[in-house]
Amino acid sequence: MGNRGQKRAETVDELPADKRACNSLEFRPSTSTASVPTPMNSTNSTPEAHDGDMDTSSSFSGSTRSEGEGEKDSAYGSCDSDGEHRPNSFREYPRRRLSSDHGKFKKVMASLGQEGEESNIVDALTELCELLSFCADSSLSSMMADTMSPILVKLARHESNDDIMLLAIRAITYLCDAHPRSSGFLVRHDAVPALCQKLMAIEYQDVAEQCLEALEKISHEQPLACLQSGGIMAVLTYIDFFSTSVQRVALSTVVNICKKLPSDNPSPFMEAVPILCNLLQYEDKQLVENVATSLIRIAERVCHSSDMLDELCKHGLIHQAMQLIDLNCRTTLCQPVYTGLIGLLVKLASGSILAVRTLFELNVSSILKDILSTYNDLSFRLPSPYMVDGPCNQVHEALKLLNELLPSIARDHQNPLNLEKENFLGNHPDCLNKFGMDLLPILIQVVNSGANLYVCYGSLSVINKLVYYSKSEMLVELLKDTNISSFLAGVFTRKDHHVLILSLQIADTVLKKLPDIFLNSFIKEGVYFAIDALLTPEKCSQLMFPVFSGVQISNDTNQKSSVRDSLRCLCYAFDAGRPRSVSETGTCRLEKDSVHNLAEQIRTKYVAADKLNPEQGLTNILQKLKTLAASLTDLVNISMSKDASKRHEEELFSILHQIVAELNGRDPVSTFEFMGSGIVKALVKYLSNGQCSRDNTELTHGLYDTSILEKRIELFGRIFLSSLNVPSEDFPLPVLIRKLQTALSSVENFPLILSTSYKQRNSYATVPYGRCVSHPCLKVLFIRNEEETCLCDYSEDIVTVDPFCSLDAIAKYLWPRVSKNRTEHVPSTATQAQNGTECLSSQLPADITSSTGRSPERMASNSMSFDMQEMEETAGSSEAPNDPVQDHVENRQDMSSEGDTSMGVACSGSSCNADTSPKLLLYLDGQQLDQTLSLYQAILQQQMKPEHDFGDTTKIWSQVYKVTYKSAGKSRQGCPEDSQLQTHDLSTLDTVEEWWQCTPFSSVMFSHYFASVLEKTCPVYDVLFVLKSLEGINRFRFHLMSRERMRAFAEGRIDSLDNLKVTVSAVPQNEFVSNKLTEKLEQQLRDPLALSTGGMPLWCSQLMTSCPYLFAFEVRCKYFRLAAFGQLQAQPNPASNNDSGSLNGRRQSSGGLPRKKFLVSRDRILDSASQMMDLYVRQKTVLEVEYNEEVGTGLGPTLEFYTLVSHEFQKSGLGMWREDHRSLPSTSFQAQDAQIVQSSCGLFPRPWSSTMGTSSGIEFSEVIKKFILLGQFVAKALQDGRVLDIPFSKAFYKLMLGRELTLYDIHSFDPELARALLEFEAVVERKRYLESVSGENSTFELNSIFRNTTIGDLCLDFTLPGYPDFILTPGPDPEMVNMMNLDKYVSLVVDATIHSGICRQVEAFKSGFNQVFPITHIQVFTEEEFERLLCGECEVLNLSNELLDHIKFDHGYTASSPPIVNLLEVIQEFDQEQKRAFLQFVTGAPRLPPGGLASLNPKLTIVRKQQCSKWADADLPSVMTCANYLKLPPYSSKERMKEKLLYAITEGQGSFHLS
Repeated sequence: MGNRGQKRAETVDELPADKRACNSLEFRPSTSTASVPTPMNSTNSTPEAHDGDMDTSSSFSGSTRSEGEGEKDSAYGSCDSDGEHRPNSFREYPRRRLSSDHGKFKKVMASLGQEGEESNIVDALTELCELLSFCADSSLSSMMADTMSPILVKLARHESNDDIMLLAIRAITYLCDAHPRSSGFLVRHDAVPALCQKLMAIEYQDVAEQCLEALEKISHEQPLACLQSGGIMAVLTYIDFFSTSVQRVALSTVVNICKKLPSDNPSPFMEAVPILCNLLQYEDKQLVENVATSLIRIAERVCHSSDMLDELCKHGLIHQAMQLIDLNCRTTLCQPVYTGLIGLLVKLASGSILAVRTLFELNVSSILKDILSTYNDLSFRLPSPYMVDGPCNQVHEALKLLNELLPSIARDHQNPLNLEKENFLGNHPDCLNKFGMDLLPILIQVVNSGANLYVCYGSLSVINKLVYYSKSEMLVELLKDTNISSFLAGVFTRKDHHVLILSLQIADTVLKKLPDIFLNSFIKEGVYFAIDALLTPEKCSQLMFPVFSGVQISNDTNQKSSVRDSLRCLCYAFDAGRPRSVSETGTCRLEKDSVHNLAEQIRTKYVAADKLNPEQGLTNILQKLKTLAASLTDLVNISMSKDASKRHEEELFSILHQIVAELNGRDPVSTFEFMGSGIVKALVKYLSNGQCSRDNTELTHGLYDTSILEKRIELFGRIFLSSLNVPSEDFPLPVLIRKLQTALSSVENFPLILSTSYKQRNSYATVPYGRCVSHPCLKVLFIRNEEETCLCDYSEDIVTVDPFCSLDAIAKYLWPRVSKNRTEHVPSTATQAQNGTECLSSQLPADITSSTGRSPERMASNSMSFDMQEMEETAGSSEAPNDPVQDHVENRQDMSSEGDTSMGVACSGSSCNADTSPKLLLYLDGQQLDQTLSLYQAILQQQMKPEHDFGDTTKIWSQVYKVTYKSAGKSRQGCPEDSQLQTHDLSTLDTVEEWWQCTPFSSVMFSHYFASVLEKTCPVYDVLFVLKSLEGINRFRFHLMSRERMRAFAEGRIDSLDNLKVTVSAVPQNEFVSNKLTEKLEQQLRDPLALSTGGMPLWCSQLMTSCPYLFAFEVRCKYFRLAAFGQLQAQPNPASNNDSGSLNGRRQSSGGLPRKKFLVSRDRILDSASQMMDLYVRQKTVLEVEYNEEVGTGLGPTLEFYTLVSHEFQKSGLGMWREDHRSLPSTSFQAQDAQIVQSSCGLFPRPWSSTMGTSSGIEFSEVIKKFILLGQFVAKALQDGRVLDIPFSKAFYKLMLGRELTLYDIHSFDPELARALLEFEAVVERKRYLESVSGENSTFELNSIFRNTTIGDLCLDFTLPGYPDFILTPGPDPEMVNMMNLDKYVSLVVDATIHSGICRQVEAFKSGFNQVFPITHIQVFTEEEFERLLCGECEVLNLSNELLDHIKFDHGYTASSPPIVNLLEVIQEFDQEQKRAFLQFVTGAPRLPPGGLASLNPKLTIVRKQQCSKWADADLPSVMTCANYLKLPPYSSKERMKEKLLYAITEGQGSFHLS
């Protein structure tokens, strides 16, 4: 092979500067889908490639500018400038250029057609390459391309002059770019064989590289011709001789060729399999993805030939594919390729016994176990592509593979492979045992986590096969640690016949093989009762056993799917091995009575009828619990009178204690026994004093004795809280919580709405505004109500209706067309469009809505989400300017007035028209529709029947819906009847909540009512009620125990005030998380149609409002971002699997939003922040900071700016915080040389009296402005995904979350004041108790009740402690505190501290916050969670293992390099402040985002720094904060490294400059 380097350099000098042809890959005039252009001399583009280092640089050479420069503003004025208009003469330029190009092409072609000097041909080819590089699309005609093709092919075959060869092949490449149809002309003139010949006999490397470029272009349009000419082997034979970038081009050619592979002649592509399998070992991600894609397409073509599949297996394909799908593999693949590789293994296993043997031998079960475990793994560290749901995701493909590895249970004599699989497993029982031990627990976990119907069916199918093919002794070992009985009992609550038949088959097999072991277990867990309920549902009343109340066999004779729907039938969901034609023509394989017959067989064969008698209790534990539940219910009924509460208190405590002891006893209590005993319903009655079960829903305070219910809550809490300090995992509260969580998983059946069949396509929506939309429309026939005489018929034709516009808009469209009063104006199409989009504006995601009321420019996009946003932008914003961000998920500001809400709240009448009362009422199937919903949402509600597992939207788009309309009477309202009924169902609970508002704690413990999708008789309602009570008891444990101690002191059971001190451990909040509901919500949040159209079921938003603790923190973060900021900003850019899936990463907010740069001054940080908020607070833009007279910009400086502003707000002299007693006047936002306010418990607003306008020279109006700015700043940090460094107190977080504070909350920010106030309150309670017992004769005892002294001797006056200028009572002379007015003093101090003294500051904070997005969205978090979301992780860099796992070492360093080992040791030796300083030095912020180091994006990278001096010890480390990139010199010792690192951290703060 010749060395062409020198000769090509001579050619380069002859070409223009911008036309140098030394390397075809460095000069590519047009883009290609083959690969990303990459310089040949660099295969790993990293920041180290740049010579100049940055000292705390924000980025390497415009890393942020690559995403769009954006506008730049500053605190001193805008830096924007409008460009001048181009001269009009430029409009003539394309026309003149077109004419000129034609002439030049003719001239060049004439030169090439003549026989002349080779130098002239080279010149002509060079000029042709220039022309093809820059010619317009219309400059080159097909005739000219056809004429040019044979000439270029002939010159490409030139043997004597290599320059002619190179330039001719380059011209072919450019010709395909300029005129794609020319590929056909080139193929006709044998260009492909000529190029392949050059590749098979390489003489010059640059010619070969150019041949690869040309073949890649031709293969786009002519893949079959390239295949037939040997193109695959031509590009692969010498692939190892090329650089990585050229290899990518070669593999892109193979991918293009494999798009159309013939089935009759596989040899041209099968001979390339060995080379492709070898290439799978390479490390380049793009290269491996192209190889994998090619092999996937080859396998698809030969999947029906066992011999061909065996041939694929002989070259190590299975081994390489398994390494790539391993989650621990270094090469991370994109989602389609990753899924395709699993599908490749499915095809191999479905047709090759060799593949099955190999997969078992390579322990495929461990890899598939890891894949299945990602189904409900919600950690921050999980890459987002593994979280995608649907029937074609990785989990679905993994289940297909599992089903193919195990032989089918049904004997198929026509399938010899099935018999071979049986023989293999029979001869290798250890393989089956290992397979089952690995997979059975995770499969059960997947089903229990709320898997959709596809995944549930696939998992049960694998479990069924495992149980069937396992021998009895092996089955005992397999089921030893698995509660299969409880699992089957939960699965029987499913409604789908395919799932039920599999469950029955599993139960039948287990009982057939191990009847003695599982007979009693099946009775105890309710499996037998569930089977009996399938046959006789009338025996299963909700009062007796509500778990299986909904389980029954449908009498629908049309069970079987039609031929048209057979592909969607679960029978065929995992049939990878069956020929497609068979599946397409088959119907549902289940016989009509198959479920009934099998259930009857199990009942009669294994269990006697008398054992299923519910009256006998079935088990001893069940009988005991039923007796206790009945006793508790009887006592509650008796004690509803006021005089009976005291008498029965001890009896209630005794029964509750017995219940808890029984649940926590040695004999485990099954879910069936727990729910069937009535314990939960009895507890609900106890906690609500029977109100939740009464038919009388009218609020009558006379029915209530608040002291009774208050004591009930305290009594209930005392049972659990008194034992929380016991060092055991089995103390009562967690035990009861887990029982309730298990019960919730069993009884809940909230529907999933997944758009598995949705396909995006353009269509025309006639109603309501007549326009093209990028999504399918619904077919509707509008019919006049038979009783309606005042309206006329609309049309007999079926019309297309936009499914995502509100029903209110449809009604307004119909009204002028069906009204007999024709004098009303029928709106024009433009008016229709305007009305429709106005209604949509409050229904669809407000991702790009301008908060200033401007309509942004139209966005050219084919995606549905952008089209929806575009429609919304057209409407503009007509709402209140202080709340520009529409609520995408729900509007929780006034839930009680909205009735049923859902994701994508439909517009109200007031937003669409001044006349809020609807003129038309719409009905579907006889039920009135809620006109605040969209038509799509209304149909979903109609189809979500409780007797079905509603899993997707398959049939919605093909049906014709008959919508009936009638005029609305004067007395009729727009609220639908069914919504009124649902609200009525909850009114009893609302009544109890209104009572709870009267109690000290209950107004906060039970501040939200439950979801209106629940009826009060529903068992889910009871479980959620008790769970909510326990969650409140756990959250307010300090309040309850303090109150109990206070009552004990008042009654004399405690003598010393020191005994009032309470120390109670909390149950971890994650104990209240329902894994099943969390996974269900996660699936809904991953569904694209539900997100963009508001098609999520109502339970998502309503449970998130009333019971947010049921969902994991990570899922609530996603929900919060979607609700607050819309779909565009909530979804991170899935650019790479290496990116964190966290929604709280440093860069997650950048996707799709415009960026703004803002110039700030370090000397006036707070003033700069104020001016920044004034400009951008109402705009959905990502703000980036650039400091005045500094070169750094981007993520690092921006994070540091948020940190600096956080510190400015903590400075003394601002008059904002309690601990700020400094009296310095402040004339601006900037507090010069101020000290940081120190508070061990966090910052809490300083109380200001309503009569005080100035204090210590500080104007209260300035304090209010600062709180408004603080609210804006906090909200903007959340919106942009920035981490703050400001220690708010827990009580202040509660106020942000809209929760009321009580006396007991003062403890969280001022423990000393709280202790004194609690003691005073205890003294007051003691005084009242003694007076009630002894009357007025206890003066002496009262006088010495407070620590052996009198209250008067304390010399307290009615001023706020610590604030002598805050007078609590009006009047010239302050009143002194004594025993008679102590209660008044306590109430006034509490009011001034947490209510009246801070209410204006808190409202100012909320008003500033609401200018960015509604503050109600953050109410789904607890105080601790919101602090984590806002301020990131408190503990940083504490675990060395975490450092190794989540830091990337590159460019000379590995994890074992001595400098890296020393660095990790140095970091561990740092104290907390030094670790914070190190983080700020490297990333720009002293805290890590939620999720810790794993969520840092970009990943923290440490590289070896090139020495700037002769000795490495003399150099300092430098960083690029935008990339979290640390350049560390190889210091000689750990001590030297620590010294230099601390110096750089200390001196490198406060500026961003080039080093």
